[in-house]
Amino acid sequence: MAARSVMVLGTTSGAGKSWLATALCRWYARRGLKVAPFKAQNMSNNARVVDGGEIGSAQYFQALAARAVPHVRMNPLLLKPERDTHSQVVLLGQVDEPLSAMPWRGRSVAVWPLIAQALDQLRAENDVVVIEGAGSPAEINLKASDIVNMRVARHADARCLLVTDIDRGGAFAHLYGTWALLEPAERERIRGFVLNRFRGDAALLPPAPAMLRNLTGIPTVATLPMWREHGLPEEDGVFDERPSGALGAGMTIAVVAYPRISNLDEFQPLRNVAGVRLVWARSPGETANADWIILPGSKHTSSDLSWLRAQGLDRAIAAHAGKGGAVLGICGGLQMLGEALIDTHGIDGNAAGLGLLPLVTSFEPIKTVRSTRSRMATLTGPWAPLSGLAVQGYEIHHGQTRRNPDMVAARAVMPAGLAWQNAGGNVLGVYLHGLFEDAAVLHALFGARAHSLDSTFDGLADFIDRYFEPSVLMDLIATP
Repeated sequence: MAARSVMVLGTTSGAGKSWLATALCRWYARRGLKVAPFKAQNMSNNARVVDGGEIGSAQYFQALAARAVPHVRMNPLLLKPERDTHSQVVLLGQVDEPLSAMPWRGRSVAVWPLIAQALDQLRAENDVVVIEGAGSPAEINLKASDIVNMRVARHADARCLLVTDIDRGGAFAHLYGTWALLEPAERERIRGFVLNRFRGDAALLPPAPAMLRNLTGIPTVATLPMWREHGLPEEDGVFDERPSGALGAGMTIAVVAYPRISNLDEFQPLRNVAGVRLVWARSPGETANADWIILPGSKHTSSDLSWLRAQGLDRAIAAHAGKGGAVLGICGGLQMLGEALIDTHGIDGNAAGLGLLPLVTSFEPIKTVRSTRSRMATLTGPWAPLSGLAVQGYEIHHGQTRRNPDMVAARAVMPAGLAWQNAGGNVLGVYLHGLFEDAAVLHALFGARAHSLDSTFDGLADFIDRYFEPSVLMDLIATP
């Protein structure tokens, strides 16, 4: 018997679909049900390595919340933006160059059968499939080629929640307008409206929910308070740009937020470390008082390096390193720290690096996608606490990096070219994503105890249990 399907739709991007779907995965799993997440198409440069390749980070975390093994079927199509008008297409975990070159609207015919097959398989193997939509189901300019919202809802016979961000304003208009633009049969799939990120006096909400129900026949089944500290990474971009931690207290870490930043979700643990202030830096002034500067991953290293120079951040980073300040480059950030980027295959582009490590990176057609366990060698300077530490993480990169033989040698501090340190000890480059998610790394660098993902997922489930109307969530999976 096919699983019941519960789908989370949103009035806009950023309304709260991802975290609500994650919470639902844990909520249903705690009731002894076999649960799997699903998102037909995700557009994000935050990706994780799973069996068969890579998927969006949101579905990776949703799978863990569901107590399931993450798999490429849970996010069969992943679009990784490289420019405003171009994305690398990952189909069932693997880069698909023909699809990457195909116009946006033309892809749906090619990929829908595989998306439907992945969804059917998950429904056959589970009791509940929690499905996340994308953007808004009322994007009528894209409806003819829809493969992620109402087409999925129809295929899975899903009962849907429609969530909106009330903190942005216009929530009731967003809910009504989205409902009004759906076809009558699609409207019948909406079982409840959800007001997310509410703060203020709840007495000011009436009579709007009742009026909305009179207009649509759909109840508002939850009003979820603003909760910034839920502990789940944001899915796309630097959504919450507020620095974490108090100014002047402890250590300040500046993460350079270039336009094609990738895998920024790996920094979520730093937001939870007492005494650490995390800043997203887009100008030299935002790095001025930093103890560490981190160059994170990038989906298009050469263009982000060009942007970094245009902002004057190259000089700020060089000055910081010249004073002995700690600099960490991760994946694309490691590549930027080197002397040069060489691209003979048209993958990323050629560029001069920042010259803080004597390394050269060549971009290769075959993409490295793997989970990795390794051990640090002896390190010096601010990274000395990592010496000898066994670490685990994941790699997603086209670049292959080696020493420049004509320069003063960098020290390889991890096997297989995974990490390099400068002679002064303050500049470290690593290919391994996820270091700050490793409890041993957090303890070594900060003396901090990692907040477990399981406790985060349980907190999400407790939260929706508290604020949803009684029986609503079980009714969504009840037999008709």
